[in-house]
Amino acid sequence: MSTRRRTLPPAERSKLKNVALFAEEKESLIPHTIPLNQITLPTTQPRRYFDPQAMQSLVESVKSEGILQPLLVRPVEEKYELIAGERRYRAAIEAELTQVPVTVREMTDDQAVQYALIENLQREDLNPVEETEGLLNLLAIRLGYDTALVSSKLYQMENEAKGKITRNVSGKSETETIEQVFASLGRMSWQSFVRTRLPLLKLPADILEALRSGHIEYTKAKALAQIKDETERKALLEDAIANSLSLSQIKEQVKAAQTLTEPPPLAARMATTYQLAKKQKVWDDTKKRKKLESLLSQIEALLSKEE
Repeated sequence: MSTRRRTLPPAERSKLKNVALFAEEKESLIPHTIPLNQITLPTTQPRRYFDPQAMQSLVESVKSEGILQPLLVRPVEEKYELIAGERRYRAAIEAELTQVPVTVREMTDDQAVQYALIENLQREDLNPVEETEGLLNLLAIRLGYDTALVSSKLYQMENEAKGKITRNVSGKSETETIEQVFASLGRMSWQSFVRTRLPLLKLPADILEALRSGHIEYTKAKALAQIKDETERKALLEDAIANSLSLSQIKEQVKAAQTLTEPPPLAARMATTYQLAKKQKVWDDTKKRKKLESLLSQIEALLSKEE
């Protein structure tokens, strides 16, 4: 007697297939150890600054306890590219480890960049510059733009919301994508981002770098940026960092610097010029007197001319 093989319904076959795929994925995500020198850094890294004191503390922890949380990597050309865990990776190098625990996950280039950006944006100690650059890069990937066009789109959305320009119906899907990104991260609204974060990118380079490295706060950076003279600004920036100046102290010094560089009022200049002419006895010099008479005639003609 032959035994007929039971054929599973499509729904059950689909369930079994999903279970198998889940099991394979779960197995691939089980942490294992690989040589540290098999890990390479990606060409694009969302994080540029690492606090020296915090890094040293982590290095000491790694020396005594090892790497407690596996690094996330993906296989790339017979090696592994780091996706998340750069601080732990750097600490492992400093601690002279040869092996580190990792979780390996298959990802495309875009997926890897997005994962790294999102992981970085969820950090507690994220500074405003890293947050701004990270969000712009994430939006650029989702929209298929470069970051400059993303900024333009955000300003366009703000103008549309304020009724300054007519809403662009064709750009509705882009607007929805932007809103979804901000909602999923939960850090701030896109309106707040346009108002408080995009202006950061217009700060002078020295102020921007000090803000990125955590040496000054956002409010202090904005105050310092009001000084247009680069030499004066750098001097005050160094003073603010070295002596931990408060915001009010910085504002006072900015005001003093602006007062010194502003030209005196016209009336004061005219009075000063008259006093200078008296002291130099210009009236006794025929050549200077004639030149002065000519200039005075021009001034009188200008002042008597009707608007």
